[in-house]
Amino acid sequence: MTAATPASEAKRPPAPPRRWTNTRVLGHVLMALWIVSGVSLVYYLGSNVASPFVLKYWPNYIDGFLVTLQIVGLSLLIGALLSVPIAAARSSKWIIFSAPAYGYVYFFRGTPLLAQTFLIYYGAGSFRTELESVGLWGFFREAWYCVIFAFSLNTSAYQAEILRGALQNVPKGQWEGALALGLSRPVTFFKVILPQAMMVALRPYGNEVILMIKGSAIASIITIYDLMGETRRAYSRSYDFQAYIWAAVLYLMIVEVLRRVWDRFELRLTRHLKR
Repeated sequence: MTAATPASEAKRPPAPPRRWTNTRVLGHVLMALWIVSGVSLVYYLGSNVASPFVLKYWPNYIDGFLVTLQIVGLSLLIGALLSVPIAAARSSKWIIFSAPAYGYVYFFRGTPLLAQTFLIYYGAGSFRTELESVGLWGFFREAWYCVIFAFSLNTSAYQAEILRGALQNVPKGQWEGALALGLSRPVTFFKVILPQAMMVALRPYGNEVILMIKGSAIASIITIYDLMGETRRAYSRSYDFQAYIWAAVLYLMIVEVLRRVWDRFELRLTRHLKR
């Protein structure tokens, strides 16, 4: 029996032509609209890059951009520090620890960030006498501190759930192997378990950072002149709608740069897992 040669094999019949169904036509029309909208937006921004509005308010946008980075950076850092004990309490078998941690996470994940910010900023005024008696009124009367406080509590709840899920994803054999080597539980947690859990949680953490950047626009509602705050002020003085277009472009640039940096960071830390 002889093996088949490429010349003797039957040629594969050509694929039947695709029909122009209503769904396919609609998809092409929508894609064309997106392309036209994108080209129009680029042309509009390019033609207005040296407009009087941009020349007048661009320094304010830069200042707001830096304030946004400060708010997001501080909130994420404080939230990360708080998330470790919260995640540990959520995973505890002792209800005295797990119940309050569950209530904390349930509240801050189940209510809007805007409502939480209002409760802290405006609600603190209802307890001014009590706060003055303990020396905390100077903290809660400042919008900056209230925003950092509210955002940190909110993101700590999300980060705690991300960390808890990542910890549960680590095989129990890692605990058993470390204990068999004579390592204590704190050393096992911080040196063996936590690094593995952090690699699992890298992608969810990246999503949380992006959500915090977009959610930081809430700070502008309570007189913080972040990127959105400067945008609102520029629009209130000029009534030029391109104020919000430039803000959207800047937020998009922040998210895109962060996404690419985070992808590189994740690829670097998980390079030993690639085959």
